[in-house]
Amino acid sequence: MYFFYMQLTSIIMNLRDKLIILNIIATTSVSAYSAPLSVEEYCAPGVSAPLGIKAITPLADGETYAAISNDGQSIEKYSYKTGQKTGDLFSISGIKGDLKISDFVGYEISDNGRKILLWNNVNKIYRHSFTADYYVYDTMRSTLAKVSENGPQRNATMSHDGRLVAYTRDNNVYVSNIDYKTDIAVTKDGVVNQVINGSPDWAYEEEFSVTNTMRWSSDDSVLAFMRFDETKVPTYTFDDYRSYCDNDPLGDLYPERYSYKYPLAGFPNSVVSVHAYNVDNRVTKKMDLPITDTDYVPSLEFDGKGERLMVMLLNHDQNHLRIFSVNPGSTVGKQIYSETSSAWLSPYAYQMVNYGPTSFIIGSDRSGFRHLYEYDYTGTQKRQLTKGDFYVTDYYGKDSRTGIHYMQTTSLGAINRNIASVDSKGVFKLLNKEEGTASAVFSRNYSYYLQTYSSANVPTQYKLFNSRGIKLADVQLNKEYANKYSDVPRMEFLKVKNAVGEEMDAYIIKPVGFDSSKKYPLVMSQYNGPESQEVKNQWKMGWQFYFASKGYVVACVDGRGTGFRGRSWSDAVYKQLGIVETEDQIAGAKYFAGLPYVDSSRIACFGWSYGGYMTLMELGSKQSPFKAGVAMAPVTDWRFYDSIYTERYMLTPGQNATGYNMSSALSYTSNVKGRLLIMSGTSDDNVHFYNTLKYASKLNSEGGIFDMMAYAGFEHSLGMCNARVQLYRKVLDFLNKTL
Repeated sequence: MYFFYMQLTSIIMNLRDKLIILNIIATTSVSAYSAPLSVEEYCAPGVSAPLGIKAITPLADGETYAAISNDGQSIEKYSYKTGQKTGDLFSISGIKGDLKISDFVGYEISDNGRKILLWNNVNKIYRHSFTADYYVYDTMRSTLAKVSENGPQRNATMSHDGRLVAYTRDNNVYVSNIDYKTDIAVTKDGVVNQVINGSPDWAYEEEFSVTNTMRWSSDDSVLAFMRFDETKVPTYTFDDYRSYCDNDPLGDLYPERYSYKYPLAGFPNSVVSVHAYNVDNRVTKKMDLPITDTDYVPSLEFDGKGERLMVMLLNHDQNHLRIFSVNPGSTVGKQIYSETSSAWLSPYAYQMVNYGPTSFIIGSDRSGFRHLYEYDYTGTQKRQLTKGDFYVTDYYGKDSRTGIHYMQTTSLGAINRNIASVDSKGVFKLLNKEEGTASAVFSRNYSYYLQTYSSANVPTQYKLFNSRGIKLADVQLNKEYANKYSDVPRMEFLKVKNAVGEEMDAYIIKPVGFDSSKKYPLVMSQYNGPESQEVKNQWKMGWQFYFASKGYVVACVDGRGTGFRGRSWSDAVYKQLGIVETEDQIAGAKYFAGLPYVDSSRIACFGWSYGGYMTLMELGSKQSPFKAGVAMAPVTDWRFYDSIYTERYMLTPGQNATGYNMSSALSYTSNVKGRLLIMSGTSDDNVHFYNTLKYASKLNSEGGIFDMMAYAGFEHSLGMCNARVQLYRKVLDFLNKTL
């Protein structure tokens, strides 16, 4: 769930694959003006975003990086030293031969730089997955070749030399040889809703952020992949109504039914196995690993030399992690790492793993804070790279020449992110010392990095630095954008006491034209899912600022359960989701209600997904100070949500029946006195519409009065068409009437 939320709130994720994509959509520059901003300029996806750089890829020479041009017609090359364009790697107008394309949405460059994988005609499957038409561009000949003529592909993965492309179609793995124009089926047992080869099932994609399980060995002789047997996973079915966003909303007089495998808490998951395909003899072997039917395999990679498979095994309760080093030829594996936890092991920690030539780096919360540890391939810990009461939030890699490791940390406070280094002697150094949020894309030789920086007061900026943190050039400062939003209210950060007297990070946004002698209505913004963070010193533009422009005070607190404050803070919610979070959100609301300019009789709470669940829990509390609440796409009972996420924090309903009863919003409906608006998409494959219907049914049976809005054919993010703008208008209208 939280992986989606990080995207939803536009928190930039740094991906450590060959292709590093910054999910920031470039918008048209607008000259500064003083007219009031529209709801679209505050809330519409893309419209309210600063100018960005699309699809950054560090190139093999260590001196340059690639990015998609602003017009989307080419892949341009830029200097890390100057930020200046030095040439084009690919352009649509430069394609030679008979096969042409008019557009592309993504790319991947082979290690030798001779081939570029391109794709277009994307059709979404789930939140992150899609099928597309894939092509291989030959940089020497300027010609294009289709990966396959037999229909759209999924997860196309190019070999290091660019000669082979693995992909999946209809749940099977294929290998396409571009030179010889062959298309070989590696597996043949794939069946929809039964067996998936090469691509993950719904739950792995959503909760482990796994989108592709195929990996090439360094010599391209072996293709490793995972197989998911979904046979025992229950099928979830819902009516997939057509929206008026569809080309022909009246085309189907009978609604279609959508069925897929979705493991609810306490129900069976996919049975996973790991396989290796030998390209030369076309033999596929199953790896000899102690994977039980209830274990998870959250990560599959080759080691730093590209020879041995590194397979993570996680037990069902998600509190015991092991890593095995496996010979793909003999199939024999050896355990080289083990870690346990008294609560859950965080995927944000163990998926921050990097396999080097002689050792690997992995993140762990074992000290109470997230730090990096180095192990050799015998399983011996060499050293702990970082220490202290802060979190390492991303690992960028190691310069093999100097032995210096680069990372992102919270060493200037939980709400900040800074780029840092640790040398071979353990000396820790901040490369940027500004409060705010900084991330980096390093050159392949770690001599330079492109920094993305923003704060609550500074819109996103892109600058180039050398590895010592000395600025070399400005790339994009978004000056026109900053001028346009210069009159928008700003976040003010503060500390607020929670229900047991501990300090919570908080922010407040005061209305446009704020007058301290007046009384304003208050809206509490929230998410508060485990290990999440809302109070962050980063540029943000959205509904919170739109509501402030309409006369509301907007405030937020990160209570117990949220991230980056230490594991004891996060672990407070273990096996009892929603309980202490509700106490802390109410404590925060009461603090803000006591401010002289806040009208304590006009307070509302608003949240999406886990935040929507929190709205229901808060309205259902006997201590609720809220006159109204808005719940967007909420979970209403954790028995209705997926197994991996829910059981990570709650275990199974059989193990923790009391906790599930206490954590169910359905248990508190009779206490709801404030006015409720609940909104969901009917085709939400993540938090099913059934959650909302169950809650509405309970309120109906008790005679409760509430407002409800359904988005026909929409999924969890409600990002289709103009839905975001319309829904925030609806929420504002609801709050204006109830407050």
